[in-house]
Amino acid sequence: MKIVRFDIEGPALVTPESFSDERGAFSETYSRRALKDVLGEVDFIQDNYSISHRRGTLRGLHFQLPPLVQAKLVRVARGAIFDVAVDLRPDSPTYRRHVSAELSAANRAQLFVPAGFAHGFCTLEDDVEVLYKVDAYYSAEHDRGIVWSDPDLGIDWPVTQSEVILSDKDSRAPRLSVIAPPFEEWAS
Repeated sequence: MKIVRFDIEGPALVTPESFSDERGAFSETYSRRALKDVLGEVDFIQDNYSISHRRGTLRGLHFQLPPLVQAKLVRVARGAIFDVAVDLRPDSPTYRRHVSAELSAANRAQLFVPAGFAHGFCTLEDDVEVLYKVDAYYSAEHDRGIVWSDPDLGIDWPVTQSEVILSDKDSRAPRLSVIAPPFEEWAS
C-alpha cells in the first residue's frame, strides 16, 4: 500500500495496490497488519455505506464527542468525492486546520481520519457510493457537527453555496467558534 502523510499529524492517504488482468482487478483495501504504522491501535467495528444521487451533495462536517469519538477509513466504490478532515484536538499545533483529498473509485485512494477530527465530503459526480470503517458505534447523543462553510476553517470546497445539497441537520450546524472545543476534556 502506498501511504502519503499530510502536514497535520494523524490523517493519511492510503492507496492499495491493484492487480489487474483480462478478468478485471483485485485490491486488498484494508489490512490491520499492513496499516498498523499508519492507524495505530484502531479497531474498526462497523462499516458504513453512503449513497448520494446528485453532484454537490455535502455530508458533514461530523464528529462524535467522547467517549465515543470515531476514527474513520473512507473510500469510494463509485464516483468521486472531495474529502475533508478538520483537526479538533485542542492541544494540537494544527487545531482548526484541515486536510483534503479527492477520493474516487478510479484512484482507489482512502483517507484515514483519526479520532479528534471532524469529517465531511462533497460529491463530485452523480450517483456516488462511499464506504467507511469506524472504530466506535454511532451515537445520536454524541453526534455533533460544524457548518461546512465555516469561514474560520478556510476549506475551499468544489461547490458554491447555491450548488450545495445539504441535509436539514447539516444546514443548521454551528460555526466552530460558537461551540466549546469538543475534545478538550478528552485531551486532558
